[in-house]
Amino acid sequence: MTAVHDDEPDSADRPRRPRRVARVLIDSPLPQLDRLFDYEIPAELVADAVPGVRVRVPLRSAGRVVDALLVEVGEPDASDRPLSQLEAVVSPVPVLTPALYALARRAADRAAGSAGDILRLAIPKRMVRAEKAWLAADPPSRPVIDEADRAWADGVLGAYPGLAEALDDDERLAVDAPPVPSTLGDGTVVGSWAILLAAAATHTLASGRSTVIAVPDHRDRAQLEAALAARIPADALVRDDAKQSGPTRYAAFLRTLADAPCVVIGNRSTVYAPVSALGLAALWDDGDPLLGEPLSPGVHARDAALLRQELHGGALVFAGHTRTTDVERLVAVGWVRDLPAARRVSPRVVLSANREGESRAARVPSSAFAAAREALTEGPVLVQVARPGYAPVLVCAKCRHPARCAHCGGPLHAARQGAVPTCTWCGRAAHAWACPECRSTLLRMASSGSERTADELGRAFPGTRVIVADGDHPVTEVDARPALVVATRGAEPRAAGGYRAVILLDGDRMLMADDLRIGESCLRWWSNAAALAAPGSPVHLVGVGGEVARALATWTQAAYARSELADRAPLRMPPTVRVASVDGPHRAVDTAIAALRAAVPELDGEAVLGPIAHDESVRALVRFDYGLGASVTESLRASVVSHAMKGRRAAKGRTPGAAHTLKVRVDVPDLDL
Repeated sequence: MTAVHDDEPDSADRPRRPRRVARVLIDSPLPQLDRLFDYEIPAELVADAVPGVRVRVPLRSAGRVVDALLVEVGEPDASDRPLSQLEAVVSPVPVLTPALYALARRAADRAAGSAGDILRLAIPKRMVRAEKAWLAADPPSRPVIDEADRAWADGVLGAYPGLAEALDDDERLAVDAPPVPSTLGDGTVVGSWAILLAAAATHTLASGRSTVIAVPDHRDRAQLEAALAARIPADALVRDDAKQSGPTRYAAFLRTLADAPCVVIGNRSTVYAPVSALGLAALWDDGDPLLGEPLSPGVHARDAALLRQELHGGALVFAGHTRTTDVERLVAVGWVRDLPAARRVSPRVVLSANREGESRAARVPSSAFAAAREALTEGPVLVQVARPGYAPVLVCAKCRHPARCAHCGGPLHAARQGAVPTCTWCGRAAHAWACPECRSTLLRMASSGSERTADELGRAFPGTRVIVADGDHPVTEVDARPALVVATRGAEPRAAGGYRAVILLDGDRMLMADDLRIGESCLRWWSNAAALAAPGSPVHLVGVGGEVARALATWTQAAYARSELADRAPLRMPPTVRVASVDGPHRAVDTAIAALRAAVPELDGEAVLGPIAHDESVRALVRFDYGLGASVTESLRASVVSHAMKGRRAAKGRTPGAAHTLKVRVDVPDLDL
């Protein structure tokens, strides 16, 4: 038995030892858990429980242990409030930097979403072997850029007066890239835009700062990687790609956490790469829908880059062959500066139409046909089409009614001439198809896909190589020998020395799409294809007139974006205003809209469109000015959390599911109810 002295205070009267408190963000999709929770750090974990590490914590409401990220360690707490203890520290590597958490929190709040959803995109899953190899290896050394590469970078940037100085001064810039192909020293063909961004990254790395560049897809990333490979040390070039294996991607992520600066290139989530001393964030072709995040909360890479630059500094560059209305709006309000090239370079665009006496049904006018014939004596010719396949659309030969599948109602298509039509949705063959309108059993091809176009052009140019490039036939590069390259939009391969002619077909059909931004999208598709032509080679836009065609012919894409903004402003269309969609049960949507109007009385009477039925729920759209963004998103987020709390237990006889969930998406690109 231990002796107790009379002068020793009773244990109940002893002062409580201050506890170390960890504030963690729980990895959960539940919106009500999107906040920091306090946990006591047990004595045995004090050394390892540092900000940024992965931890395991008990979640009493669920009766289980869950993953979390330790955001910060609070001051010692001597209060008597009950706190659960950390269960374990999963990894000693602090994967969440303070800057990354601040960016995730800011992006989530702006989009009425959860910071955990952002961090799930930014931080790859832990790979134990890759992590152990990283911890055992020596830290990467600071990269050294030799004088020759510095001079090369400054020479490339010199084509844009003041660009190098603007990068050093952390400015926000919109840059129109040169629309010509380039050939590297090893013979690799890349776009001149890749050379420009590689020079900007090299210049920034030479100053001791990191660069983050986000591009739409692997084809763009490969060009940029090739342009950078010969200019910066290999260990300073980090590839961030969702298609990498888990260990490879996690090892690349760990490299970005090092103190040594680097250049990170990848897809949309690359804008969150937690590099040290960020000097430049750049986006190539921000109008490409691949840079829009489909997962909640749906923050576009452009918006994430803008928030990151505002929070942490560094230069920001939007580069492209065209100018999106989103970036042009930022230029108009003075938030982004337009930086033109010293010498304007543009392709030779020809607006081709059928001549007198030619059939209007002729798909390739005689002028474009003659240009292709002449160009094929020198090298490859690119033909851009709207759709892949042989005959993507079939109609009744008698009444022109669209041919639909009798089982699911999907559109029928033909894989080749004379083939049995099949459904594009369910894949069933329509052996005994009959038109529901006129009962005719004859079908007509209403459109030509890439394969049918290649078949037709192959007969028109006998003895010529024909190459199909689309989703089913990926081709990244072709040689300089004569060939007809038939490609769908966005799948055009690069040609050695550039194409000797480019023919843009189906433009009128592309412009018919029911999309607010279809003119903007078409101009981007056509401009990117035109940029693949060799200098001086003709680019024929077939059968299209109007403002968008003139913008391509005069290479004034920024002016077209300005005119689009002017047209949308009176109608309060995005991006002149921000638009949020609210989906869910009718009562929940009505409650959220009522709460929003009470919280933000500045909203006018026409701010809300709907709600109308949408699938199994209803949808309403909210239009609001940028200055009201914080108030609107805060109110909508509060409604989401409130609805989630009420729905924790599904009503008796009702199955919980997506139809009973209130969802909010901010900055939707179109007014699509």
